[in-house]
Amino acid sequence: MIDRYSLPVMKNIWDEKNKYKTWLKIELLVCEALFELGKIDQEAIENIRKNARYSVYRIQEIEKVTRHDVLAFTTAVGENLGEYSRYFHQGLTSSDILDTSLALMLKHSAEIIIEGINDLINALKEKALEHKYTLMAGRTHGVHAEPITFGFKVALWFSEMERNLERMKRAQEEISYGKISGAVGTFAHIGLHVEEYVCAKLSLKPAKISNQIIQRDRHAYYLVTLAVIASSLEKFATEIRGLQRTEIYEAEENFTPGQKGSSAMPHKRNPIICERICGLSRVVRANAMTALENVNLWHERDISHSSAERIIIPDSNILVDYMLQKFTNLISNLNVYPERMKENLEKTKGLIFSQKIMLDLTEKGLSREEAYRIVQGISMRVWQGQAEFKELLLGDPEVGKYLTKSEIEECFDYQTYLKNIDSIFIRVFDE
Repeated sequence: MIDRYSLPVMKNIWDEKNKYKTWLKIELLVCEALFELGKIDQEAIENIRKNARYSVYRIQEIEKVTRHDVLAFTTAVGENLGEYSRYFHQGLTSSDILDTSLALMLKHSAEIIIEGINDLINALKEKALEHKYTLMAGRTHGVHAEPITFGFKVALWFSEMERNLERMKRAQEEISYGKISGAVGTFAHIGLHVEEYVCAKLSLKPAKISNQIIQRDRHAYYLVTLAVIASSLEKFATEIRGLQRTEIYEAEENFTPGQKGSSAMPHKRNPIICERICGLSRVVRANAMTALENVNLWHERDISHSSAERIIIPDSNILVDYMLQKFTNLISNLNVYPERMKENLEKTKGLIFSQKIMLDLTEKGLSREEAYRIVQGISMRVWQGQAEFKELLLGDPEVGKYLTKSEIEECFDYQTYLKNIDSIFIRVFDE
């Protein structure tokens, strides 16, 4: 596993200084490859290695005139190379540098996100094991269904994030392709060896074929993967928001000393991190849609994708990294209230055991439809506030024909819903 603290901060990958640094690295590798091929002599390569440098201010100054960022960069570097500037960017097109550097930055970003997913997976596992047997109401349509455990709920999230981990690894693989093939990708003015050399040095793979650009289905795949991860985080955050509702109050974001929930209402403790994650996930999904739109370009390329990518690619990587860190911390410090969960379990006065009663009646010979009719009729009376479910069952003559008092009471046992938890956890955690 990669040490997270050895990785660059995500925002630094997308910083302008790192962009130019990466461009220069690629340009120098191209010169090295040309030197290997005998197209640049020893004196030239030594001069280029020694003097290839730039000023960000100078690049910006030139770009005001050229209105072309890569040309501004190559001109700024070339000013320091003298006669050897003719070898710099030789046989290349701008996208050779842009797309290969983008691949490298995305690969590094993916490393950070993969490590962030691993951190969250570990936090989810710890929380799931801690609350493996913490009973709570399962809910469908927002209504009490049958009992589950809070650990079971979190184990489900763990499993989903494991899938997201594999998706992200595939996305990293998908995006780790460079291109040094010249204008429209035919290698007319640069050899295939140069591309192979540069990509090998950068731990990228050469695209099997490209036109003027690396094809944008790769970038779309990457950003859609980020969108799926963001959507998973939103799902988990939405659940915590629901559980933090005052009427439920079974789990809660940690509220730190000095924190304020409202400028008007001093009592407020709001799920602000979860709400923030839900909001940011919308941005990541919208960015993925733009990435899908970028797949379609004119002929061998246009640059309608370029302006959008300068926003959506850095933003999506930075946002997902941020969301992972925030949610991992939230899970690690989540307040869970088992007593409140138990209290809520009992609010429906035993109705959560209705399926067990129905199934026991079918085992006594009733058709499923007849057993359903009997149990539903009694359940509706509970909803109307007449009495507890067990009390009505014990007093119902029709039920009494098939089930004894002890058989009815045995149905109201929470252990029925815990008996397979261990087996499920073995499946999920491979332990």
